[in-house]
Amino acid sequence: MPRLLTLLLCLCPILAMAQQTATATFAGGCFWCMEQPFDQLPGVISTTVGYTGGKTKTPTYKAVSGGKTGHTEAVQIVYDPSKVSYKELLAIYWRNIDPTVSNKQFCDKGSQYRAEIFYHNQQQKQLAQQSKQDIINSKQVPKVVTPITKASKFYPAEDYHQNYYEKNPVRYKLYRKLCGRDKRLDELWD
Repeated sequence: MPRLLTLLLCLCPILAMAQQTATATFAGGCFWCMEQPFDQLPGVISTTVGYTGGKTKTPTYKAVSGGKTGHTEAVQIVYDPSKVSYKELLAIYWRNIDPTVSNKQFCDKGSQYRAEIFYHNQQQKQLAQQSKQDIINSKQVPKVVTPITKASKFYPAEDYHQNYYEKNPVRYKLYRKLCGRDKRLDELWD
C-alpha cells in the first residue's frame, strides 16, 4: 500500500498539469473553408470537419450535400481555453461567414450549407448570443440571421475532407475564388 500511495503522490502534480480542453462547433458553409482559419490559432489542438444539426444517423457526404439529412457541414474545434478563449473563436467565426443570409453561404445553397453556432454549455450560449448582439449593435452588417443552437451529435466527415486545404491547396484556393467567398468576406468585414 505505501508504494501505491507514493506513486499517486508522484502523479498528482502531473495530473494537475494535464491540459484542459473544450470543444466548439461552428457551421459556416463549406467545411473545407472553415477549418483553415481555426487551425492557424495558437491554442487550437485539433479541428475536424463533419456534419451536425440533422436527424439522420451516420450521415454521408453524398446524403448531406444532397440536402436529405437536415445536417449542415461544420467544423468541430478542440482547444485549450487557457491559450485561446471561446470569445476569440467566435471572433474568427464571424469574420469567416456571411451572417446576413439563411440556408446558404457564398455559392453553396441549401440548409446543408447554413451558418450556425452550436453551443456545448450555457457559457458558450451566452457568449455566442452576446457576440451576435455586438455585431448587430455595431451595424457593420445590415442584419444577422445566424442561429445559435444547442450542439447535437457531430459526425466526422470522410477522411478525404479532413484538412482539405492542405491536401489539395490548388483546388481549395480555386474553389474559394470561384465561389466568391473571399470577395464577399472583404465586402462585409473590411
